[in-house]
Amino acid sequence: MLFQQLYMDNLEAMRIFAAVAAQGSFTEAARRLRLSPSVVTRSVAQIEARLGVMLLNRTTRSVQLTERGQIYLEDCKRILDDFEMAERRVRGEDANPRGTLRVTAPVLFGRLYVLPIVNALLHEHPALSIHLTLSDRNVSLFEDGVDVAVRVGELADSSMIAVTLGLATPVLVASPAYLQTRPAPASPAALSAHDIILFEGIGATNEWPFGADRKTMRVEPRLIVNGADAAIAAAQAGVGIARTLSYQVSDAVRAGHLTLILQEFAPPPLPVSVAYQARRIASANVAVFVKAIRAYFKANPLVQVHGPQEVPHR
Repeated sequence: MLFQQLYMDNLEAMRIFAAVAAQGSFTEAARRLRLSPSVVTRSVAQIEARLGVMLLNRTTRSVQLTERGQIYLEDCKRILDDFEMAERRVRGEDANPRGTLRVTAPVLFGRLYVLPIVNALLHEHPALSIHLTLSDRNVSLFEDGVDVAVRVGELADSSMIAVTLGLATPVLVASPAYLQTRPAPASPAALSAHDIILFEGIGATNEWPFGADRKTMRVEPRLIVNGADAAIAAAQAGVGIARTLSYQVSDAVRAGHLTLILQEFAPPPLPVSVAYQARRIASANVAVFVKAIRAYFKANPLVQVHGPQEVPHR
């Protein structure tokens, strides 16, 4: 009985430490765990005293992992994950979707494609709950406790399993009205004479790649926004030229609201993938989501937009 209590206490301490590391703050971790800050601070201090090492560097503004702390965090996450999976199996959750599935996706992609899939799954599985985070930053599956991520572009983490759903080509677009007042660029170098719209998101940069070799061209933005939808709206309003992904503007291009520019200089398409940690596929929640999103994109391939011809270069 004493051993069992000690084991559970250690698991709780690991959970608290992992929350502090993820949030970079004792106060925020306490808020999320619904514990008092003093309990959280004392728990981490007790771990450090027991191990005889400093796990966190504390300043007045932030909390950061030490090298030993990073190693300990990885082991804590693995142990907590195994414990959670064991309990799911005992409860039969590995056979039927139930409990909470945490999913993340880019904002616009999530609204267009992931949310309808989530809605269908919730109707189909009454015992399943889904926490969907839409963010134009790469949320960490490991650090943020996410089960499944939809990603655009090559995956940096080789430890994840990725299933390719389709391809998305980076494209440049502007409104017909804008191109009536400004000569359409004949080459990437000609972009220097244009107003550029840049959005801050996954892989966003003012070094725009062109061609099969992805040679970059530095652009100076006149407008910077924090989302693809805002960049697209600004382009449709005639503010300038925006760099987006093909699926984001396919409807606007088909409708004639936007015109593709420099199509012959487009870089290679980027993979769109659903990614998860290898051990997570044992979860019925993960398995049912992966199956559903694969089936959706098999029936509805991502559009590689080929819109109206560019206006003639003048």
